[in-house]
Amino acid sequence: MNLWTTGEVAKQRGISVRTLRYYDQIKLLKPSFRDENGKRFYAEEDLIKLEKIIILKKLSLPLDDIHEVLEKLTYKQILMSHYNYLREQQAKLEMSISHTTSLIHMLDLNEQLSWEKISTIVYHAEENNNKKWLDYFEKDEQEFLQRTMPKLNNHNEQTQAYMSFLHRIEWCIKRDIAPESEEALQIVSTLMAFAQDDFQGNTTLMDKFWEIRKLPVEDTGLFPISDEVLSFVERAMDHLEREEDLY
Repeated sequence: MNLWTTGEVAKQRGISVRTLRYYDQIKLLKPSFRDENGKRFYAEEDLIKLEKIIILKKLSLPLDDIHEVLEKLTYKQILMSHYNYLREQQAKLEMSISHTTSLIHMLDLNEQLSWEKISTIVYHAEENNNKKWLDYFEKDEQEFLQRTMPKLNNHNEQTQAYMSFLHRIEWCIKRDIAPESEEALQIVSTLMAFAQDDFQGNTTLMDKFWEIRKLPVEDTGLFPISDEVLSFVERAMDHLEREEDLY
């Protein structure tokens, strides 16, 4: 039979000798053996019991509660509880990453963020308002858009490209560059070509999304874009269409 001393167990599991002695004192985990000098030795079943205690502590259970449930729950039941706990923590972490990424993208467009914009991203996202816009589409359209539309909380090339377009349009607006100017038309023309690829040539769906894009953010939950930017793009697109009609 393999036996481990208090020091060996403490080192192996990264806990203090004092903690193990305290567990022994409160009869939470008593070592199976003691020699004539009172030295503690832990058997394999003691180590399994210790693992259960460590997991239950990670679930924020007080020692009194651990003492009560320790013998009632199997090791698998405790592991499943820990698994569910970790999944909950993972979901919270992913949500935090999503919010932080969104705020980074917002700062790419604005040097300062107002509380209104921060709350739109963080609190609206927590309420899943970013899915409201899907209600305007049919089921097959929803599935297509969820696969293809850029997501503010991603750092992929597609999202970065759209953020770059928005940044360039903001730059034009700040410098009073007209939407009908050659520089602006080039930006919007490239943006439209990029969108055509994402919508896989489905201009009807793209036009439908654009109309929904212009609705109030509180109605759609979409990434907030200023009325100035939307108006700028709209004017540039109208100008491009008129030019195409001449040829």
